[in-house]
Amino acid sequence: MVYKAKSDVIDSKKLKEVGSLSVEACLVKEARDRELRYIMEGRDSRLLLIIGPCSAHDEEAVMEYAHRLAKLQEEVKGKMFLVMRVYTNKPRTNGDGYKGLMHQPNLEEAVDPLLGISATRKLHARVITETRLTTADEMLYPENLIFVDDLVSYHAVGARSVEDQQHRFVASGIDAPTGLKNPTSGNLNILFHALHAVQKPQDFLYNFQEVVTLGNPWAHVILRGASNEYGENQPNYYYEDLLKAVEFYEKKNFLNPCILVDTNHDNSGKKYLDQVRIVRQTLINRRWNEKLWKHVRGFMIESFLVDGRQEVDGKVFGQSITDPCLGWEKTEALVREIFQEHEVCN
Repeated sequence: MVYKAKSDVIDSKKLKEVGSLSVEACLVKEARDRELRYIMEGRDSRLLLIIGPCSAHDEEAVMEYAHRLAKLQEEVKGKMFLVMRVYTNKPRTNGDGYKGLMHQPNLEEAVDPLLGISATRKLHARVITETRLTTADEMLYPENLIFVDDLVSYHAVGARSVEDQQHRFVASGIDAPTGLKNPTSGNLNILFHALHAVQKPQDFLYNFQEVVTLGNPWAHVILRGASNEYGENQPNYYYEDLLKAVEFYEKKNFLNPCILVDTNHDNSGKKYLDQVRIVRQTLINRRWNEKLWKHVRGFMIESFLVDGRQEVDGKVFGQSITDPCLGWEKTEALVREIFQEHEVCN
């Protein structure tokens, strides 16, 4: 085996000095983290939205979105809790393509993961400090968790990672809500095996030492649809699919049962406008069935300033360079629609 070192051994403590939070910002984050845990535990009935760009490739566009989202959060805070997606690691099906801010912080320059860590920390810290929102990111690489664990309030384990033992065990040590997406096959057995592993204590090797975790009581499932061997989309947000997920929860004594519906990816077939329809249908299903009202706690929505997507070399400010997203006007209207629906039903 040949691995050519491109840097010295990384000093994580020194790197974490970049983007460190002030005392005031820490208090803001602690308060919102507590609210988020209460939602996971069912002690707070607000709907949860994990919402924002597919990938955070442009700091200024992300911050423009964050400031708009913060104003919207204030408007709907009585019935909804918004956590902003600041996704800095992007999985690639075949290994090609843009891999996220942490991998390539400047689109016009070469890959630079060390600079990417600093850029990632600065961006998460800016969102928290300037807008008083808290952020979500994907734990694509378990070994990178140590670089952002003090800043990120909600972690996601993606469809391609949820079957991996290392992701499951590392997630069992996260003391924050962690969403597990169903695998690309859509297999719920695999998904709930993962949830079992994440909620239980684990003993394993991590970062060159043996570690023991306590289990993550706020781990939960995210339904994101599936694709079959022919590449055809198989959504799993329908009424029967949601009830099936509830049945899996009921078979075992899982802590804090919670289902989020991912409105994009294989649920929408990446037809970003369908996210609106999927939200509406899910809200109807929640009203129709008491179990769904109790267990389906929110949505994961991909949105940015401008509708759709562009190629990586595009110059449209606030438009995705990965999956297509809802633009701001449609996002704002959708969030208000959810708020009004939840307000009437409560």
